[in-house]
Amino acid sequence: MKKIPWSITPEEMAIARECIDKALKAGASQVRVTINKSLMDLFMFLNGELDKVTHSGDRSMVLNIFADGRFGTFSTNRLSMADLDDFILKAVETVKMLSEDPCRKLPSQERVAKDALTGLEMGNYDPAYAEMDSARRLEIAHGATNFAKAKPEGFSLISEEMEYSDSIYDTYVIDSEGTCCRHIESSFEIGCECTIEDAEGHKYSGYWWDSSSHFDKLSTADCCSKALGRAAAQIGPKGHRGGKFNMVVENEVASRLINPVLNALNGYSLQQQNSFMVDSLGKRLFPEGFTIMDMPREVGANGARMFDSEGVATVNTPIIEDGKVARYFINTYISGKMEIEPTIEDSTRASIMPWIKEGAVPEGFSAKDMIKKLGKGIFVTGFNGGNCNSATGDFSYGVEGYAFSRGRITNPVRGMVITGNFLELWANLYAAGCDARRSMSKIIPSLAFENVDFSA
Repeated sequence: MKKIPWSITPEEMAIARECIDKALKAGASQVRVTINKSLMDLFMFLNGELDKVTHSGDRSMVLNIFADGRFGTFSTNRLSMADLDDFILKAVETVKMLSEDPCRKLPSQERVAKDALTGLEMGNYDPAYAEMDSARRLEIAHGATNFAKAKPEGFSLISEEMEYSDSIYDTYVIDSEGTCCRHIESSFEIGCECTIEDAEGHKYSGYWWDSSSHFDKLSTADCCSKALGRAAAQIGPKGHRGGKFNMVVENEVASRLINPVLNALNGYSLQQQNSFMVDSLGKRLFPEGFTIMDMPREVGANGARMFDSEGVATVNTPIIEDGKVARYFINTYISGKMEIEPTIEDSTRASIMPWIKEGAVPEGFSAKDMIKKLGKGIFVTGFNGGNCNSATGDFSYGVEGYAFSRGRITNPVRGMVITGNFLELWANLYAAGCDARRSMSKIIPSLAFENVDFSA
């Protein structure tokens, strides 16, 4: 395998270790050092013509300094010991002036990852990245444009903005207790937004994208045509009365409804009592049989990680199991504050398992199948603003999509708002599909709910 471009060097690793030694000698009791490096190249085409080229590299080092129950975080992009000597000394002196907090400490060694040694263990780096050059990137981006090839019928194509990018990320975490973890990941992404105008002068936009840590799994050929199709499908929206309706949410946007739940299970929110999931551990707040897994150790998958920012080992484990809350996300600090056992700091790769109210999930169950089963309702394909009260779970979101009746989509709808409470919404879950997009870091399929409040 070719040398990994812009990866963390042995010299930079040696500097990280020396920083720990110097901070300890300056009076720190514990130290963690994290080095992050990234490199990104982007080619953007506007209306079939090359419009922008970006090449950007980034390197930073973060020092977490613990000194007798006091804690501070300091960062720099100057990785030379000549520059770091004074920086470290002043950082430790600054931490010693802070208020004492006995909960500030590094994680215990039995919790940290011992198997993330090279950064390549998860299979998230594609050697094809090292073969990329400007000519190849331009060829990929130009081949993906659809502006000159599009043949609109009944509307005009106003603009097509398409971006192709590839990136490399390298993270190295060590601490004074012996933690040593590394993660290397490549990323290939493509996205396109099309704007069209119908015969009456109304404009509509559609977007599509794809992403993968491996180039051969990236779908570039149909990205722009899908974006155009999504724009065209919005032509001719009709008004829709308010009321309680069935709601199917497309896999492309369904994470909007699970993210507030995951955030509410985060230790910081729970400790501050700013969560609608306080005291929920072990309680059945979701339908019986429904499960959400955290799958951070799925080899080769987008978003997979062997450790969190503390170096704590991740594990494939239920978040919601059989409808019951199975896990909070508790880092070392919050563990001490709440006096509960630590887990990891956050959900790394939440995955909703297929489920349906009626029992057995049909093979390949998708949003289209949910629409057929529910018969009548609204198919949500986009969210337009809105908010959620993190303490109560009350929400209000603008949505757009399509009305459906007799199991078939009838017409586009816009300007509608859904309101409710997340605990009530999830209690009314009808189905979770088998159509999650693997390009996403969270594996969230299409979702269907009953009795959702819509207002026009």
